[in-house]
Amino acid sequence: MGAQEVREGFVRLYGTEPEGVWAAPGRVNLIGEHTDYNDGFVMPFALPHIAVAAVARRTDGVLRLHSADLDSGVAELRLDELTPESDDAWTAYPAGVVWALREAGHAVTGADIHLSSTVPSGAGLSSSAALEVVVALALNDLYDLGLQGWQLARLCQRAENVYVGAPTGIMDQTASACCEAGHALFLDTRDLSQKQIPLDLAAVGLRLLVVDTQVTHAHSGGEYGKRRAGCEKGAALLGVDALRDIAYADLDAALARLGDEEEVRRLVRHVVTEDQRVEQVVALLESGGDTRAVGPVLTAGHASLRDDFRVSCPELDLVVDTALANGALGARMTGGGFGGSAIVLAEATDVETLTKAVEEAFAAAGHKAPRVFEAVPAAGARRLS
Repeated sequence: MGAQEVREGFVRLYGTEPEGVWAAPGRVNLIGEHTDYNDGFVMPFALPHIAVAAVARRTDGVLRLHSADLDSGVAELRLDELTPESDDAWTAYPAGVVWALREAGHAVTGADIHLSSTVPSGAGLSSSAALEVVVALALNDLYDLGLQGWQLARLCQRAENVYVGAPTGIMDQTASACCEAGHALFLDTRDLSQKQIPLDLAAVGLRLLVVDTQVTHAHSGGEYGKRRAGCEKGAALLGVDALRDIAYADLDAALARLGDEEEVRRLVRHVVTEDQRVEQVVALLESGGDTRAVGPVLTAGHASLRDDFRVSCPELDLVVDTALANGALGARMTGGGFGGSAIVLAEATDVETLTKAVEEAFAAAGHKAPRVFEAVPAAGARRLS
């Protein structure tokens, strides 16, 4: 839905005009997976797919929420009754943002919110972060809170970690809040320093495809939490604050110190090598050299996520293997894993062939047909009207 449609939907629901309409995008992560909660490096960019919210303030301590994408009525919540992990519906994400803002001392007194989103849910493209950030940005503007994008991202992460109960890192919310069109965001998740890296693949005859496997994942499930706990255990055993502190050159020595902690060894190896892969990609893009050299780095990342971190699945592996067998320059799963999407770096001339090959491979394996689209770096969160 566009801004006007969401605005009109708000009027039909609530009988009055909204005070504005805002948008926040989903994201695809080029490289840097499961590094964000280890104080490491990530490199996402925003997608054209957005969550759109029409919002008006209230003064009576009531939050009313509605989604045009769901067959359900308006949810009405009282702000003084918002409690972490009390809601397992979609409303937990916007309600969690309001809770986090109020917990941080911001005088939000209520809101009417009408939402619609084109970010595929469960595809590993941060549909939940888009929902959180669009609400946070709207309330920041309406209540004149004066918060910067990185601050909104922190509050949205707190909403997801504490209110929703999903132990995610800071990448998704920061990407949605801070990305710029035509760029990937090189983010240091320890100090939140950012650098916008130009990413114009079309200019060099390349395309980046997103393949949504249609296998839904859920970050609040136990497997994601297990990986995070394992990483924290590895840091503790190695005597560092976070795995970010293990230099790539020191990796072999660190792994030797972990002895027979085989599962932890695998997790540590992935995080340390993945941080190094992010720095490789940044160097390649900033040097103005051959962008095609990014491809093998992506593929190496997938192997690490599949074999060491063990968060891939047969459908994701099928995308990667099929793409590489049909001329892709590189491919890997993107997002938290256990389903979701893969990305494929390819020559523009090979896109049609690759897409057909992946679709045929899914049909032959009896999988649900994948959704394939081109990813072009888009703008971050902004006010539409």
